[in-house]
Amino acid sequence: MIKRRKSNSIYIGNVKIGGDSPISVQSMCNTDTRDVQATISQIKQMAEKGCEIVRLAVLNKDAAEAIKEIVKISPIPLVADIHFDYRLAIQCINNGINALRLNPGNIGKKENTQKVVSLAKQQKIPIRIGVNAGSLEKELLNEEIPLSEKMVKSALKHIKILEDLDFDLIKVSLKSSDVLTTIEAYRSIAEKIPYPLHLGVTEAGTMRGGIIKSAVGLGTLLAEGIGDTIRVSLTENPIEEVSAGFAILKSLNLRKRGVNFVSCPTCGRTQIDLIGLAKKVEERFKDLDLPITIATMGCAVNGPGEAKHADFGIAGGIKEGYIFKKGEIIARVPEENLLEKLEEIIIKSYK
Repeated sequence: MIKRRKSNSIYIGNVKIGGDSPISVQSMCNTDTRDVQATISQIKQMAEKGCEIVRLAVLNKDAAEAIKEIVKISPIPLVADIHFDYRLAIQCINNGINALRLNPGNIGKKENTQKVVSLAKQQKIPIRIGVNAGSLEKELLNEEIPLSEKMVKSALKHIKILEDLDFDLIKVSLKSSDVLTTIEAYRSIAEKIPYPLHLGVTEAGTMRGGIIKSAVGLGTLLAEGIGDTIRVSLTENPIEEVSAGFAILKSLNLRKRGVNFVSCPTCGRTQIDLIGLAKKVEERFKDLDLPITIATMGCAVNGPGEAKHADFGIAGGIKEGYIFKKGEIIARVPEENLLEKLEEIIIKSYK
């Protein structure tokens, strides 16, 4: 059982972050925010996969204006990603945005920051301070301390600006493309602040490498109880980020949404196309929204026993397979009918 770090709680729309709430999964649209229909379409696709919060890039006034229509239709809460221009933050708040991603030290004069924070406080709009290792303040770059500590110092500086304005609806992220730097930064900040933490390894890469980096970085921190919401950053369709996020959480028993797939490695005893079968099982049941474990095992001798923790499973034979439930074989089926029979048994069990 993982003991979670204690943190304050905030609400982004109707989603609670921090405290005793489940760790939420976020993503970010890669559409042009000004294109309302394309953005809404992508948000809905992500929501269908379980995404709980979506961030939108707000590059200009037209994008901030589009927020008004997107918020009305979006099935899940939205965060506006703002860089430098305080007027865009104010426009987004007035247009109904649920949260901001904004570094208060980067939006110019103190009175500009005060205007944004005052309105955010009035509307109860949380602000995520998002520190990125690649865009630290110039005065920090020359300090002879580890990069992770430079990130922490940057975060603390931005946090103090908000705290001095009596604002505490704060969420913090410290992202690096280097996994160890990311881990070290979050470990350090977790001991210094009471605010919820948004985890991510930035610029993680394409599907395979990006998921590995994110699983190592986020998984390490989550296993230590650090983290209240996550994004798996991939150079890929954002839907894949959502699936990867839930997979990481499921591997640590932190979330139960959807099917957990397990399968054994192949060996010389395998008499069935195990690799192909495992892929077919995963594809067949990837959209099944049941918190169950399905196993695909290579042989009937050891398979059911080794996977007796699984709710359902297939154990391969010669041109046939055995369907088992909690380690007990319940059906012997020709290979070509395995998936249909397994689906029939699962659906029947949950009617």
